[in-house]
Amino acid sequence: MLLLTIWPLFALICLGFVLARAGIPDRGFWPAAERINYVLLFPALLVSHLADAPLDDPALLRMGGAEVATILAAAALVLAARRLRPTGPARFGPVLQGVVRFNTYLGLAITASLLGSDGLGRAAVLLAIGVPLVNVLSVLALTGGGGGRGLWGLLRPILTNPLILACMAGIVLALAGTGLPWGIGRFLDLLAQSSLPLGLLCVGAALRPEALRREVATLAGVSALRLLAMPVLAAGMGLLFGLGGAEALVLVIFAAIPTAPTAYVLTRQLGGDGELMAGLVTAQTMAAVLTIPVVLALLGAG
Repeated sequence: MLLLTIWPLFALICLGFVLARAGIPDRGFWPAAERINYVLLFPALLVSHLADAPLDDPALLRMGGAEVATILAAAALVLAARRLRPTGPARFGPVLQGVVRFNTYLGLAITASLLGSDGLGRAAVLLAIGVPLVNVLSVLALTGGGGGRGLWGLLRPILTNPLILACMAGIVLALAGTGLPWGIGRFLDLLAQSSLPLGLLCVGAALRPEALRREVATLAGVSALRLLAMPVLAAGMGLLFGLGGAEALVLVIFAAIPTAPTAYVLTRQLGGDGELMAGLVTAQTMAAVLTIPVVLALLGAG
């Protein structure tokens, strides 16, 4: 049952890969599609689901705490491993992102398939907490702790991130209790309906199998940490924070999915090893076809 629920999502990723390789519609379509999804369609989805989220639910606060604890614990373990085998920011940045970042499109698509609209509301809360944190950690890792960029240089990629801005807007609306009046909710829902399918197609279009030819051991090791160790760590944190039901499942889903394709863009912008990051995105997305159904079944989704 779980496999039947999830396989169409990976079929969309595969379709995106095939279409991009075939030049359909054309090479310029995919960057434009990813951009409009990133700045408009996906933020609309987040706002529409956060605006009605029950932020006063203690379970959501515990889920947020478990998310922070999971990410920080994983980052600390990766940093400790770096002390045993020193590496520069150009390589350490991709490795850290390969462990702590998550593909929001796939995470929300799986959550919607398994838990419906209520699950999306919980996932939006998790994103509001997790996205800023992993962005800060990613910038710090790629710049060697800031690299002279200053406070604004560190905060600018976060404060101008459309996903983070959408989360902030949704949280303000939820706290105000006004919801989305005058048909705005319906308008955002219409925009949001195309976000996840288009996002998954763009994930497939961004895959680069040629990047898998080098550093096979590194790709395998980091991917195992992301796809196998992280969900186990998240499940443990869920137990520690007393989570159950939907909150525990959402936490595990976002720990079990592959790293974010946008990590490649950030890595290139900050002078990191883009080829390694592309390999990690591709390897994890391909491996997740097998690991996600198994992990979710073992940790309570089946």
